[in-house]
Amino acid sequence: MRLIFLCLILISSIPQAIFSQKKKVAVVTFYTNKSVHLGFDVATELLTKEILDVNENKDFNLAPILEQYHDRFFNEYAADFPFDLLPENEVVENPDYINFQPKYESKKLFDYFAVTIKGYKYIYEGFMGKENEVAVAKMFADKADGVLFVNVDFSFDRTYGIAGVYNMKVLATTRISLYNKEGEKVFVVRERARSKQNATSLGMVPMIEPQEVLPMCESALLELMNDLKKRIKKITRNAAKKL
Repeated sequence: MRLIFLCLILISSIPQAIFSQKKKVAVVTFYTNKSVHLGFDVATELLTKEILDVNENKDFNLAPILEQYHDRFFNEYAADFPFDLLPENEVVENPDYINFQPKYESKKLFDYFAVTIKGYKYIYEGFMGKENEVAVAKMFADKADGVLFVNVDFSFDRTYGIAGVYNMKVLATTRISLYNKEGEKVFVVRERARSKQNATSLGMVPMIEPQEVLPMCESALLELMNDLKKRIKKITRNAAKKL
């Protein structure tokens, strides 16, 4: 009788174990743009590039602070997701992923190249990105219930001023986008934060040395990461139900 009772308990626990199993999501790209941009008009953008020229400055390297964001994303934020993240090696070492040629790979407006976490490809998603979204979703459909695109970019953000002289900060903006197995959008999160440090701009052009830009980017990203830590659980809590 006792044996029968134990068997009934085990049988009744099986459906619960099945339904309580968390879904899995593959992070398929993790990158930042190489440059800090203004995001206004072409003429100002190009003029700023001539003055700062951080694209060609070997001392301007966003890779280390991108690593900081990556590490916090996987070591801290992932614990608050309503799904599990597929181990990174199962993504970046996947032969189909390695051989995948994304649309718009590595080339961005004004020749701003992407800096990626080692092993990841630059994969564009969003406006006109359907081809990439569907391709990677199907690529990992046998292992994951969805795919996650993560990027962060930096721009100068003019706040206030007088007589043509303005206060300017660096604005860090992250985009976290989740798609299901069919490549259909589940959610898009856009969070942003400003640096604590200020710079001065004459009109739209920052009056700042290239070596001063990187600490402002790091400050903005730190503010962003701290804010995101407080909000990520609330932002993503219903995501698993839509996968």
